Amino acid sequence: MAATVRRQRPRRPACWALMTMLLADLLSLSDTLAVMSVDLGSESMKVAIVKPGVPMEIVLNKESRRKTPVTVTLKENERFFGDSAASMAIKNPKATLRYFQHLLGKQADNPHVVLYRARFPEHELGVDPQRQTVHFQISPQLQFSPEEVLAMVLNYSRSLAEDFAEQPIKDAVITVPAFFNQAERRAVLQAARMAGLKVLQLINDNTATALSYGVFRRKDINTTAQNIMFYDMGSGSTVCTIVTYQTVKTKEAGMQPQLQIRGVGFDRTLGGLEMELRLREHLAGLFNEQRKGKSSKDVRENPRAMAKLLREANRVKTVLSANADHMAQIEGLMDDVDFKAKVTRAEFEELCADLFERVPGPVHQALQSAEMTLDEIEQVILVGGATRVPKVQEVLLKAVGKEELGKNINADEAAAMGAVYQAAALSKAFKVKPFVVRDAVVYPILVEFTREMEEEPGVRNLKHNKRVLFSRMGPYPQRKVITFNRYSHDFNFHINYGDLGFLGPEDLRVFGSQNLTTVKLKGVGESFKKYPDYESKGIKAHFNLDESGVLSLDRVESVFETLVEDSPEEESTLTKLGNTISSLFGGGTTPDAKENGTDTVQEEEESPAEGSKDEPGEQAELKEEAEAPSEENSQPLPPEPKGDTASNGEKTGGKENGEKSEAQKPREKGEAGPEGIPPAPEEEKKQKPARKQRVVEDIGVELAVLDLPELPEDELANSMQKLQDLTLRDLEKQEREKAANSLEAFIFETQDKLYQPEYQEVSTEELREEISGRLSAASTWLEDEGFGATTVMLKEKLAELRKLCQGLFFRVEERKKWPERLSALDNLLNHSSMFLKGARLIPEMDQIFTEVEMATLEKVINETWAWKNTTIAEQAKLPATEKPVLLSKDIEAKMMALDREVQYLLNKAKFAKPRPRPKDKNGTRTEPPLNASASDQGEKVIPPPGQTEDAKPISEPEVVDTGTEPADAEPLELGGPGAESEQKEQPAEQKQTLKNDEL
Repeated sequence: MAATVRRQRPRRPACWALMTMLLADLLSLSDTLAVMSVDLGSESMKVAIVKPGVPMEIVLNKESRRKTPVTVTLKENERFFGDSAASMAIKNPKATLRYFQHLLGKQADNPHVVLYRARFPEHELGVDPQRQTVHFQISPQLQFSPEEVLAMVLNYSRSLAEDFAEQPIKDAVITVPAFFNQAERRAVLQAARMAGLKVLQLINDNTATALSYGVFRRKDINTTAQNIMFYDMGSGSTVCTIVTYQTVKTKEAGMQPQLQIRGVGFDRTLGGLEMELRLREHLAGLFNEQRKGKSSKDVRENPRAMAKLLREANRVKTVLSANADHMAQIEGLMDDVDFKAKVTRAEFEELCADLFERVPGPVHQALQSAEMTLDEIEQVILVGGATRVPKVQEVLLKAVGKEELGKNINADEAAAMGAVYQAAALSKAFKVKPFVVRDAVVYPILVEFTREMEEEPGVRNLKHNKRVLFSRMGPYPQRKVITFNRYSHDFNFHINYGDLGFLGPEDLRVFGSQNLTTVKLKGVGESFKKYPDYESKGIKAHFNLDESGVLSLDRVESVFETLVEDSPEEESTLTKLGNTISSLFGGGTTPDAKENGTDTVQEEEESPAEGSKDEPGEQAELKEEAEAPSEENSQPLPPEPKGDTASNGEKTGGKENGEKSEAQKPREKGEAGPEGIPPAPEEEKKQKPARKQRVVEDIGVELAVLDLPELPEDELANSMQKLQDLTLRDLEKQEREKAANSLEAFIFETQDKLYQPEYQEVSTEELREEISGRLSAASTWLEDEGFGATTVMLKEKLAELRKLCQGLFFRVEERKKWPERLSALDNLLNHSSMFLKGARLIPEMDQIFTEVEMATLEKVINETWAWKNTTIAEQAKLPATEKPVLLSKDIEAKMMALDREVQYLLNKAKFAKPRPRPKDKNGTRTEPPLNASASDQGEKVIPPPGQTEDAKPISEPEVVDTGTEPADAEPLELGGPGAESEQKEQPAEQKQTLKNDEL
């Protein structure tokens, strides 16, 4: 046992240190324990949260609905969101903004912007002269960009999540359509930054849906690949995705399920909104025909009437999904004229016939990008609200050639649930079961550059080169490095989109600029001058396509290499010992000292770039800085370090490419082997071979964004400040409305109470008339001047009225509490008296309470009885309109004092130990038990072996007559020496009894 204790003692400080670290981590995460996801649809959004005790729950909005319209109403002095804004769309359509996500990341000449103007002519769109983007011009004082409007919606979604979670939330995962390009994704990130959200990831909504499907069917995923097609038709667009599910082996967690996006097809304008707009146009034509010849205006010129028709078209479309026909009716559509018309499903399908012909398009695109056939698809699952249209299901079923379409997923909430699962996985506050996600690049990205080449002596020509960085349907997140080998001076290169031939002409126009960025490098020539004796290994540009699908250029470096010889005498014994220890633990040799502020790195092998086979003379190379997720290592590697830590990143790359690590070099140099065996003396004297030394010099980078100019930092700060001011204004408005509602409620409730019997009993007629007059005056003031009153004025008016009615309310409340409080006091007094009586009946030998303690309790009981009787008598003499002397708080104080004394004695009795019994004076006999019978007391002891029963005793001890033995009982005889030895072996508590041979 001692050895065990000694082994445990050293562990205790380590355990406490670990607990301290865990506690510190928990405290640092206390403000971010909850995370959220926002599934941003064109028409509505779904918000989900994860917090301790609430795993993956959809947030209910203020109307207790799980789906919230993405609608904002902006007025001069107030804003409305969600259902409130949707209802305002009819009253004020110009100030109500909907479907504004279609304008994100697009310039004014984009076909989608033109389409938005045609669909919603009530909105006035201005143009930003610097970025050529559009903004909503609601009034001369109110203008907001689409990013600012989206930031308002995101901020509102966070407020809903915080109210539901009852704690602040900052971390979020936001869904975006899979077809969003770089400019659109950056616009969403800017909106989230304006809203003050920390975006853990922008996840494609099709990927989030696939993740939700896989998480809830984890047990069905095995090593056999399963190909599932998700057909998502929402309000604004349609996306078809082919996903492969199977289990793969990971380094961190062994065999884990994985989803891989294999193919994606989409249609940007095919959705439920286009169907509703066509149905609205049909209803508008019917209304105009009904009013033909009445010299009335066209209903299409009335924004309010068109807003009513759009809402009715949405309702009719939903009803026609389950019925063959339905009656569309609107009361007071325009000029107080009611509208009523019958619409059949056949008419609706005829209106949208060309739309239904486009349903199979995304399916064929997805199959083509995945290089698969329909026979390889096991199931087609419907997602999105527009897939509920029967004609859509009919056309799709015919296109895919399956027996039925899968409807075993929540079409509205699947993306939100998958996104919140990813948020929990990315957050440090939660630990979830791993599920590997391999998303795919929809638009390929390449690097283009030109340089002079001397094809013939004296003839120099410019050659244009292209290198694919991220290929179509390649996995991401991913890091890659491209090396420029034939440059010794400053140069430029361009980052553009790759082959977009899979897009149609109209989609290419909507896509926008195919040029992303122009990169200008500065300092290349200076780096060559700085290291003239070093061999150049090229200019390396490090690219990163992060989890959100956003491309960034991390850094550009100029790498040089030279040979360095180390003599044996320069290496000290201490250095050798350090190298030996490092080799034992898998480390390398001690890195060389930094030279001129740069880091030394190992040589790394680089694979040729795509397309280099056709150009054997070109030396630019491309390599993956971090391997893409594979079956052996499906999780993305951590980001490469920046700045001074570049050498570490290069070392990692060198080891991954099969080059000998530093840990293997000591053995070649004659140092300690892998098992730490010292080298032979003759090996130490050998000259060390020359080794390669690399030097990295950072290159200045100047970026020129070409697709959509970034929002300047000052404008971004102004937008954030503008949104914060609007939020503060909304909070002040809510506070004022709350104060006004409280004042109004108090007036009406108090006026009603004045006529209730319990209030009339404790008040005089004069007091009631005074209170009633003051309440009437406050009500009149609230109606006449309350609209202009500030929050402070409303609160002061309410405080005055409460002070006036305070005495009346106090008397009523006290009378309501008397019966319950007095009954509880009587019960406590009775139980305390019974307890005291029982304590006094305890025999003196077993008494555990002192006389002082019992006297104290008796005193408190008597004082409480006396106070109660006296106070009740005094209260009976007072009129009901006076302030009572019998107060509920005094009764509670008396009960607490009495209960404290009783609890003290109860606790003492609970932990008290029984007193020991005193021994007899001669120590030879104890009193037999009260329940011992005469036969038990007169029983004889069997003599020990070898002794007869009639043997005479050695001596006759005194017998103490206790009066319990019968008169005819014979005295017992003691045994011989053997019996005495037997008595010594008995326990100590039995010695007195056995000494006289009594049982």
